Amino acid sequence: MDPVSQGVLGGLAAQQFRHKTEKAAALLVGALAGMAPDLDVFITSDKDPLLFLEFHRHFTHALIFIPIGALVCAIAFHFVFKAWFSRAQIGFKQVYLWCFAGYSTHALLDACTTYGTQLLWPFSSIRVAWNTVSVVDPLFTLPLLGLLITAVLKQSNWLARISLAYVFLYLGMGYVQQQRAVEVANQLAFQRGHDPVNLGLKPSFANIIVWKSIYEHEGYYFVDAIRVGLGVKYYEGVQVEKLDLNSQLNWLNSDSQQAKDIERFRWFANDHLGIDPSNDLRIIDVRYSLIPNEVVGMWGIVLDPERSQTEHVVWNSNRPKGMKALSKTKQLWSMILGQ
Repeated sequence: MDPVSQGVLGGLAAQQFRHKTEKAAALLVGALAGMAPDLDVFITSDKDPLLFLEFHRHFTHALIFIPIGALVCAIAFHFVFKAWFSRAQIGFKQVYLWCFAGYSTHALLDACTTYGTQLLWPFSSIRVAWNTVSVVDPLFTLPLLGLLITAVLKQSNWLARISLAYVFLYLGMGYVQQQRAVEVANQLAFQRGHDPVNLGLKPSFANIIVWKSIYEHEGYYFVDAIRVGLGVKYYEGVQVEKLDLNSQLNWLNSDSQQAKDIERFRWFANDHLGIDPSNDLRIIDVRYSLIPNEVVGMWGIVLDPERSQTEHVVWNSNRPKGMKALSKTKQLWSMILGQ
């Protein structure tokens, strides 16, 4: 999830283990520890464009790594803020407790989003994604931030607990909304005479009202948008052919690095790969688009038949920018309003 949400939740968790005189220190340490696991974004390679995909939300986000990550944070923060903590008589044990509380919230919150988090590493490489909240959701973050600031200023433990209750309430609402959307998606597939395979619902950007529905049927992905407010409504979308290397990329050597990169990308995308309709050499993750009933490939990999057997694919991002992004945002907002 976005760094602000992670920091707020980490600071909130640390607030549950502080005395009144320690409110600022607990907030700072908890917030920093809550954001720390995302330092894995610096694991990159100029030679391997997909390395960051494999290591973002990898070992730093694993449940088994929480005590270690918290310890690293505690050592760093105890050194950086040594003079402050010494004056306030805050010992290393207390700093570690705050770090543990803040660090432990990060991966679990990430797992509530759609990107995929390796909670069970090193025992499993499964990317856990509960798909109950968008990676950015102001209705989750802003009230939580307001409650946390108020709790700290008023030194109120009960406000801090209310803030935690809001976290569970909102994520619970996301689950309920998801299940409502699943029911509509199944009905839609039934109306089409389809037996949906791997039906998945994910929230569209910054809300839990409009959901992106994706399912597979006879070699195609069917993508729709489903609005679940007081009533339900769907926006029929598009279909895209599922990636088939034998028929679509039969020139590709299965032992080449590009072929290996496709499999790495397949793991990342949970096997939701298709060919970009506008570029038959670009493989896209069909799960992501700003408008939920579209398939545009916000990111993908580009192949080149002229590359050597040892060369990697090219990573490609296609996020809308400028006026196009504004237009897409207005379109999504219209869907949220049910228009």
